[in-house]
Amino acid sequence: MPVISTPYEFIQDDLYVQLEPYIGHSLFLKCEGFNFAGSVKLKAAREIVTKLEDDGTIRSGSMLIESTSGNMGIAIAMIAASKALPFLCVIDPRCNSLTRRVIEALGARVHVVEEPDANGGYLGGRLRYVREACAADPRYVWLDQYHNAANWQAHYRLTGPAVARQFPHLGVLFVGTGTAGTLMGCARYFRSRSNPPLIVAVDSVGSVAFGGPASARHIPGLGSAVPVANLDTAYIDDVVMVDELDTVRTCRMLAAHGFLFGGSTGTVVHGAAAWLAEHDPGRRLTGVALAPDLGERYLDSIYSDAWVRTNYLVGPGSDAPVARALTTAAADR
Repeated sequence: MPVISTPYEFIQDDLYVQLEPYIGHSLFLKCEGFNFAGSVKLKAAREIVTKLEDDGTIRSGSMLIESTSGNMGIAIAMIAASKALPFLCVIDPRCNSLTRRVIEALGARVHVVEEPDANGGYLGGRLRYVREACAADPRYVWLDQYHNAANWQAHYRLTGPAVARQFPHLGVLFVGTGTAGTLMGCARYFRSRSNPPLIVAVDSVGSVAFGGPASARHIPGLGSAVPVANLDTAYIDDVVMVDELDTVRTCRMLAAHGFLFGGSTGTVVHGAAAWLAEHDPGRRLTGVALAPDLGERYLDSIYSDAWVRTNYLVGPGSDAPVARALTTAAADR
């Protein structure tokens, strides 16, 4: 049996859900939410903090600071608590209320950036606040998941090899795009091997990561309002953009069958199902998709009818798709 003494030691890397009964195509969903941080972000947070400790950047008196939409904040807060390091977590109003409460329960301070940047949205506003805080107090150490190579290196070292062990003849891998750490680590790992699978990135409509126009997004996790420094499209074979209402519908469909996943997972599963329907009608490819987290932190958002109506019922004619999202679970039962 596993026995640990620190919460960041345990990572469950070998649990998959076969989604064929629910989406009509064989797709293995790699579940990354079964660790003490509750998401795939634990891998990157642990790698970043460890390397900054090893090179002496984090030392006695240091205070950690990071901008995050939520899951990275929980992972860092957990590690910081374990190491007795102060942590200031910079979020925005889209961060789930339960996520914020978890971060604070772990002893971190939270600063909410209330106004989006004129050009970079909420992410731009968060990054500006972090830079100003670091300039004002040299004790702050910015982990900077957006540029830190340890972000993708964690997945090159852990996530990619874990998938390869279970699926030596993988045909296509679907990964969501946020900071692009998971995406690029897996893509670089598989490109280093013979006969690599297709790498399909999944992103949210309204994200500018792949050059699309910016628009309002309400679900934290995937997508970016600024160019993604970690992203190298030379490693990507295709991109699927997913509307947030399709994310809601997919999450609720999976919940109707007993699988409560988070928003990023709903986005990736919808994108993967759409891609497979178009590109693999003969169902010859073995597909894997990465599920970053579970759904409990989204009970007040994508699983709340009131939240969905508030955020997506924005004008004449919009009630029909919202109604479909709200009734998906009931229909699937």
